[in-house]
Amino acid sequence: MTAKLIDGKATAARERERIAGEVAELAARGHTPGLAALLVGDDPASHVYVDGKERDCAKVGIASFGSRMPTETTQDALHDEIDRLNADPAVSGIIVQMPLPDHLDTIAAQERIDPRKDVDGLHPVNMGRLLRGDPRYVPATPLGCRVLLETHGIDVAGADVVIIGRSQLVGRPLANLLSVRGPGGNATVTLCHTRTRDLAAHTRAADIVVVAAGVPGILTKDMVKPGAVVLDVGINRAEDGSLYGDVAEDVGEVAGWRSPVPGGVGPMTRTMLLENTVRAARLLAGA
Repeated sequence: MTAKLIDGKATAARERERIAGEVAELAARGHTPGLAALLVGDDPASHVYVDGKERDCAKVGIASFGSRMPTETTQDALHDEIDRLNADPAVSGIIVQMPLPDHLDTIAAQERIDPRKDVDGLHPVNMGRLLRGDPRYVPATPLGCRVLLETHGIDVAGADVVIIGRSQLVGRPLANLLSVRGPGGNATVTLCHTRTRDLAAHTRAADIVVVAAGVPGILTKDMVKPGAVVLDVGINRAEDGSLYGDVAEDVGEVAGWRSPVPGGVGPMTRTMLLENTVRAARLLAGA
């Protein structure tokens, strides 16, 4: 068996085309969506990510309001900038690029964002709404995973899903998203992690395995049920600069479906941030 490709690159392109149409429709009514990416410090990877997000916005017509602050920024100064963006009617969505410098409180910064503009979906109000089953904004990577499954005709209703990784960005919100009652949900979800005893026993019983542990090779061929769906959320960089995921290459010999790295979940994460920004613009405009 050779796994079918879950093509995140092609899916993201189709989603961006749809989003561009929605942005144009909102703009014609005087409600151009705007995304503010707040970056503190000089972390090279963070600068690359934020620059990429701003390019993505430009491609679909979303306005960008980049905000760069020096490493020595205080917590009060960071909160003042978030308050300014909260009050700016041109800004539909706000993200605070992580990681922040060590002296800054990440949770306090997330909580400072107006929940209506929290397009990362990390404010306690938005996390709570996801938990109770009526999400406003879903963190971009979990949302991208669900869209990939839906667009490739993979029904999660009633399926046994194992998620490896319990982060607030991926594992925990994805578990809630796939188990909630309604379209795209109704799965039976087991949330595993690096301290799970006999991880293979869980993954061998799963119809769908999502790997987001940040541990290269944590899922191997012998740990996968034949025909299972495998989504690889991991991003690791080899010495030659190439990217690879958390799933061993030989998993494709037994899986029914598999997402590649790069070109799988990654493009969907960036695209779903645009989706959330448009959703925020509609909410703020009452549209």
